[in-house]
Amino acid sequence: MKSERVVMLADCQSFYASVEKADHPQHKDRPLIVAGDPERRSGIVLAACPLAKRYGVTTAETLGTALPKCPDLVVMRPRMERYISVSMQITNIMKQFTDLVEPYSIDEQHLDVTGSLSLFGEPETLALTIQQKIRRETGIYSRFGISYNKAVSKMACDNFAKKNANGLYTLPREAVSKVLWPLPIRQMFMVGSRMERHLLRMGIRTIGELANLPLARLRQRWGVNGEVLWRLANGIDDSPVDPNSHQGEKSIGHEMTLPRDYYSLEETAVPLLELTELVCRRCREKGYMGGVVSVGCRGADFDHPTGFYRQMKLPDPTNVTKQVYDGVMRLFRRHWDGQSVRKVGVTLTGLVRDDEYQLTLFDERPRYQALERATDEIKRRYGESAIFRAVSLTGAGQARDRAGKIGGHYR
Repeated sequence: MKSERVVMLADCQSFYASVEKADHPQHKDRPLIVAGDPERRSGIVLAACPLAKRYGVTTAETLGTALPKCPDLVVMRPRMERYISVSMQITNIMKQFTDLVEPYSIDEQHLDVTGSLSLFGEPETLALTIQQKIRRETGIYSRFGISYNKAVSKMACDNFAKKNANGLYTLPREAVSKVLWPLPIRQMFMVGSRMERHLLRMGIRTIGELANLPLARLRQRWGVNGEVLWRLANGIDDSPVDPNSHQGEKSIGHEMTLPRDYYSLEETAVPLLELTELVCRRCREKGYMGGVVSVGCRGADFDHPTGFYRQMKLPDPTNVTKQVYDGVMRLFRRHWDGQSVRKVGVTLTGLVRDDEYQLTLFDERPRYQALERATDEIKRRYGESAIFRAVSLTGAGQARDRAGKIGGHYR
């Protein structure tokens, strides 16, 4: 008889803040947060240590509201390169115990340890061993949800392991109905605030009520997504822990939150050009061209959202900035309602390899690609700030500021 899988979800507590405390032991016993530049819109709390949380400081709130809660608060600027490095170090520690490690986010990893138990002991013993090794080598405290698949181990970690003194919690298959089903529906994996509102309007308040709803009703309302919700509520998840799950991209895109409201087409066109250049450069680095371009924008009031998200097929697949930007601006002019813009995004999908494609009459791609690969090489050798488009030096440009950042955050 085939044995039950043993899958873990490891989560690093207050990851960014924990890295900063490990690197700055003088702040060990002080409330600490990681936040962006207070002078810009990115001045929000990205992570808060447990001491800071006791004062009521929460992630995603502004520095302006966090500081009055705790005058002694230590504010650290984010260092994304450092966080990525520590995350990779933690993943490599886990690989010493199983070759089936799948990063879920920068601070979470799935582990399938089914084949490792004969070497390292019972699941909780193994989890404790990995937890202690991570703490010893990185200074980071991690929590482990242990179950029979990825979805249930994630819910075991989020709802129980994080509250336990030892940071461990095991949720076997036979305990799902007793332990998970009584929880409020918002505590189910994949249920955000919007989905919670939909489910509450249907009279579904707990995970168990969703699990016992007729599947046909959910499929009628949400199609395949309804079945996904039903399966998660019933603890069903057949997906393997796949170390290669994030290889092979289906889209390449970038978003940018602007430091202020942009009101004119001329202003907004500048960050759209910068984003297009970033997307095309990433395509060239990875050897792709895109056949479909998508553009999105939003206003500053996320409670009453304005803006759009639209896409169009390009005449031919390309990774040339000028050709993609022509499509970006056609979409933006066609769908922008003239209201203020605070967030913009550009994405290429329909990716194909760039080393084999159909040439067209008067094809300009090879000439432009040669030029842009030259500028790519300059940036690779001398840094992102070595060469800019002239419009990026205007008041609307963001490329110079973002050159020293990763994902919009400081390195």
